[in-house]
Amino acid sequence: MSEETKKVAERGRRTVTGQVVSDKMDKTVSVSIERLIKHPVYGKYIRRTTKVLAHDESNECKEGDRVTISECRPMSKRKAWQVVNVVERAPE
Repeated sequence: MSEETKKVAERGRRTVTGQVVSDKMDKTVSVSIERLIKHPVYGKYIRRTTKVLAHDESNECKEGDRVTISECRPMSKRKAWQVVNVVERAPE
């Protein structure tokens, strides 16, 4: 892949930050992504969460860590995200 193609491919990928909920699988972590949505009638902002599986090649993430994940090719039936970096470690 050329340098220019790599930049274009990287630009189109979504990147989100979430919290590791489970690290019991090998090279996989479960990440909870929190977002705020506005209620259509009342206008109040409500927290909604989405849980996704992310690939963690080096098994470095632990439960409670805040991580940045980005979309990638599907690696299994439910896993199509990969861990980019650990933003904040969980307190021991």
